[in-house]
Amino acid sequence: MARRTFHRAPEAERRHDLIEATLDCIAEYGLEGATVRQIAIKAGVTAGLIRHYFQSKEHILQEAYRVVIARLTEKAERVTGDPETRLRDFIVINLTEPVANSRSLSLWASFISRVSVDPELAAIHREGYLSFRNALEGLLGDFLAARGADASPERCRRLAIAINGLLDGLWLEGCLAGELFGESELVEIALTSIETLLGLRLRPVDAAGTDR
Repeated sequence: MARRTFHRAPEAERRHDLIEATLDCIAEYGLEGATVRQIAIKAGVTAGLIRHYFQSKEHILQEAYRVVIARLTEKAERVTGDPETRLRDFIVINLTEPVANSRSLSLWASFISRVSVDPELAAIHREGYLSFRNALEGLLGDFLAARGADASPERCRRLAIAINGLLDGLWLEGCLAGELFGESELVEIALTSIETLLGLRLRPVDAAGTDR
């Protein structure tokens, strides 16, 4: 198991390094295998130093899950441009690297198996889901309003729920068996499906100059 090089740094950076080591361990061994000892070995520190920054293994796992959730959403939430570009880019980002890859799936699967039995992880999951859905609702509202369509909060909420479910399913398929699909095939399926839900067309990805 490769060790990280741990160095003297401010507290926030040290915590960050320990969380990264935790994620490496989870990706390699799963939640049960990511013991404090294994995390310490990966980080190149003592178990005592980990306990200095985190009260328990459960505490560091909770912080690690927050990072996983944030990484699945933060890039998509920083989209820029006109309403149509932002909505389309949000969709594309969620179905391509680095959001959609085997490591993201491994980490997500490890945590999701515990969400239903761990109230703290469940709260983190709910917070992340609502943050993602709220961002999507805002993008939909701006896009629909720009097209002169019904952009009521209730319609945007229901559309966001449906589109989130669609993206989740395609993301899972792409992470599990990406080799079964053509280049950008899942993105194209997502865009055409969302067009059907909205009753409006989106500019093609290439025509809009979005990186694939």
